[in-house]
Amino acid sequence: MNNKPDIREKALRFGLGYPLDYELVMLILGAGNRQMSVEAMSKKIVEVLDSSNNDDMVERLLKMKGIGQSKALAVAAAIELGKRRTCHLGAHIKSPSDVIPFVNHYAMNGKEHFLAVTLNGGHNIIQIHVVSIGTTNSAFAHPREVFYEAIKENATAVIVCHNHPSGTVEPSEEDIYCTKKLVEASEIIGIPLLDHIIIDCSSYFSFMESGLLKKLQLPDG
Repeated sequence: MNNKPDIREKALRFGLGYPLDYELVMLILGAGNRQMSVEAMSKKIVEVLDSSNNDDMVERLLKMKGIGQSKALAVAAAIELGKRRTCHLGAHIKSPSDVIPFVNHYAMNGKEHFLAVTLNGGHNIIQIHVVSIGTTNSAFAHPREVFYEAIKENATAVIVCHNHPSGTVEPSEEDIYCTKKLVEASEIIGIPLLDHIIIDCSSYFSFMESGLLKKLQLPDG
């Protein structure tokens, strides 16, 4: 039996926060089988998920009648992907190294990704935004794109980050110029830029730790 046609329509119209848990599973599975409709199967899967731990989830799903490896792994993979994409929420940032675990998967990308990490008053992560995607050696971000998200989320501070596919984390002249513009904008807007971090697969460069960020700030008064 095919997926309920209105589930996709509702998700597209109202967003993925609208469907119930079993309806989200229906979207993952797409279809049931001869033994069970996709709706009945999805409801049973949610029952299993509600009573499973991470280490036995797949095993328990495979014990369900009509659930094969492909469907069990599809559900488990969707849950794991969701965890990876939201594990940063609320994380407390005390130093540049605290940001790295939440952005290091971008280090393997062949194009530069410029990210804005918005923080609340306690320096907990509100969200990580992809501000721009560039080429293999450039991903310039305009201040309005960075601080638009910060203003929208009532952030009290921002950390920006981008990857260097070239394999070196030393900042380019363009990186320094971009950071200077972001610092100037942050001082006008009143949302501090705490750091600009450049990452590759094995290391990182912090404008704050190197003292370069302070040099780019306007003198007091």
